[in-house]
Amino acid sequence: MQSPTAEAIMPTKPVARLTDQRAVLIAIIVVACVLPFFVSNYRVFQFTMVLITSIALLGLNLLTGFNGQISLGHGAFYAVGAYTTAILIEQFHLPYPLAIPCAGLVCLGCGWLFGLPALRLDGLYLALATFALGVCLPQILKYKGIEHWTGGVQGITLMKPEAPFGLPLSPDQWLYFFSLGFLLLTFWVAHNLVKSHTGRAIVAIRDNHLAAAAMGIDLARYKTTTFGVSAMFTGIAGGLSALVVQFVAPDSFQFLLSAGFLVGIVVGGLASLSGAVFGAIFLQFVPNVADQISKAAPWAVYGAVMIAFAYLMPEGIAGYIRKARSAGATARNKA
Repeated sequence: MQSPTAEAIMPTKPVARLTDQRAVLIAIIVVACVLPFFVSNYRVFQFTMVLITSIALLGLNLLTGFNGQISLGHGAFYAVGAYTTAILIEQFHLPYPLAIPCAGLVCLGCGWLFGLPALRLDGLYLALATFALGVCLPQILKYKGIEHWTGGVQGITLMKPEAPFGLPLSPDQWLYFFSLGFLLLTFWVAHNLVKSHTGRAIVAIRDNHLAAAAMGIDLARYKTTTFGVSAMFTGIAGGLSALVVQFVAPDSFQFLLSAGFLVGIVVGGLASLSGAVFGAIFLQFVPNVADQISKAAPWAVYGAVMIAFAYLMPEGIAGYIRKARSAGATARNKA
């Protein structure tokens, strides 16, 4: 009997690796589905905010991590999504399941339009332009001329929706699953986008925009499209946050929100879809831990933790896990 050749054995390894990844993904989804039944309402709220922040970080990572465009103003799109949702629900009585996609479409248009003049900017100049956007928007939302829509400095208060169809879920649990559904949908869209021809063009622009242009890639089209999709994801996250927090106000969207998003994608891992979740967990729980460690100087503890992450995991949490898995696989192959 003839023994199998190395060529016959080798193709099974990627298949086995893909099967393992799917098994891990299914296990994570199962854990996420049962989690809200075993924790308090406050923890459910925290984990819901993790899901929402993951969507926002996913959008920013598409722009910065995969396309190389630095944004310091994504909190503005988060605010636009939140206010669009609140206005559609309160003043136009649109059902919230429709208000969230509408908020995403509005932010898609805003991001695409902002991306047009941003085509002339790059690097720190683009970062400065987006910084200006993040700083200006909270002040614009306080303008008396649009106070009828935005509520001015008082903001808009929303009612937390009940679970539909008589489902035996509390409002907090229902919003958790509602947000989880949007997270899975946006991750599916982002995964297919990154693996497509468009995704390869987006990454090529990040690596070398001159070489990408020489290869026939339309820089203007892909950059504005990426900006629009990134803003859409962030706007969806903002709309979900308006439902969960039940309140939107200009002071909720200060520059620190945009800075936090940037911290999240760096800590989680640039150009990594899973890094968005790790970054969201960091942003949601590490400040609470820092406050418990030191009531007098929580920001000092938070800064020290960020420095430690930057030193120990320069490629982010996702990059560290990827390297650890690769090292483990190499060790098993040698054994």
